[in-house]
Order: sequence, then C-alpha cells, then structure tokens
Amino acid sequence: MEKQSNLKIEKVWFDDENIYILTNDGTQKSHPLRWFDRLWNATPEQRARYELSSWGDSIHWPELDEDLSLEGFYTFNKDEIEKQENEVSRVFGQFPALNITRFAELVKINRSLLASYVCNEKKPGTKNKKQIEAALHQLGKELLAVKL
Repeated sequence: MEKQSNLKIEKVWFDDENIYILTNDGTQKSHPLRWFDRLWNATPEQRARYELSSWGDSIHWPELDEDLSLEGFYTFNKDEIEKQENEVSRVFGQFPALNITRFAELVKINRSLLASYVCNEKKPGTKNKKQIEAALHQLGKELLAVKL
C-alpha cells in the first residue's frame, strides 16, 4: 500500500465469515474472520464494539484486546505471514486468552510494540524476545501454583 496520510477507515462491518472496511476514498477491503482468532471467536455484539483510532488508520476492540491496521488490509497475506511468523506471534496465536495490554504491563514493553510483535508486523530483537519469554515462564509458574 502506498503511504497516504489522508487515507482513513470510514466504516467497519461483518458478515458471518468476513470483516470489511470502507475507506474515505471509496475502497472496500475484506479479510476472512478465521484469520483473526479473537474476532472469529467473538460474538457479533463483541465485534460491533470497536473503536477507530483518531487518525482512522486502525481498529481496536478493547474487550477483545485486538487491533487491526488499515495498512494490514492492503498488505496482509495469511499464507505469507504464517511462513514468516515470529515466535511471539505464534505463542499469542496458540494462547488467545493472553491479554496483550496486561502482558505488556507485566513485561514493561510498550503495548503498541508488543501488539506489533503479536500481529507479526515487527520481529522482536533478542533482548525483547528473552524478556517476553521470561515473563511467559513466570506466568506459567504462577498458574501452576494456583490451587482451586
């Protein structure tokens, strides 16, 4: 997608299988919901509770802890992404119950940066990868200690 600062998401809607966007230049894009576990598993009511960023370049579902970018609608290719998927993205895909916002606070990494790793938009460096791995292991230990 050519960077156009004036391109914005104007409308978001769903059917049973897809998410659609309409941009301010009249372009309509869509992706299958099954590509996004949190949206796929959400109720229609949960999907409807989204927020557009003030710049109109991303969609955020606070309740689902999910983010999609306008750029992603132009560049996202599920087959290519899966071939190049980073480890953080893979782990969060395996465990969709992990909350990006809360985990970022735990790891002391910027939430947007962690979201970019989870969405496979960026690859974490060695330091951040080790920091995330250590926090996941600590969380696992704490979960193992839970007694009900």
